Amino acid sequence: MTTRIRQGTPADLPRALELVKELAEYEKAPLEVENTVEEMLKDGFGAHPVFYLLVAELDGTIEGIAIWYYKYSTWKGKCIFLEDIVVTEKARGKGIGSSLFEAVMLKAKEEKVRRMEWQVLDWNEPAIRFYKKYNANLDSEWLNGKLVFDQLQHFDFNN
Repeated sequence: MTTRIRQGTPADLPRALELVKELAEYEKAPLEVENTVEEMLKDGFGAHPVFYLLVAELDGTIEGIAIWYYKYSTWKGKCIFLEDIVVTEKARGKGIGSSLFEAVMLKAKEEKVRRMEWQVLDWNEPAIRFYKKYNANLDSEWLNGKLVFDQLQHFDFNN
């Protein structure tokens, strides 16, 4: 079995979205995926990309992806945020997740970013163990905040 990590292409997006949906299923939120291949094409390969895609091929079949983007810290400067690493259930335990994670780490090193960040659900013990192998700091101090699409669209800016 040969694993190959490479930059994703527009042709990889249908498979990438399948893996995103597989992750949503695993995270008990299958109905939360609203993204489409068309949106991913525009957002990742358009004039102003907002994310980057790595794919992991096992014997020529995409069995894993990593999606990341740049963010900016006013205290530290340029950072990389790893949005997701997904490896198909059947391909787990073959080093694909490590290969993807280390490819993003290498990008962070080459770019001399100040931090590489990601989130992990507090109940996802396999992922927590995975990140601890890298001696990662898993921060319990910060809370995540967000406004979702409907909140943003329906906010009354006049009040």
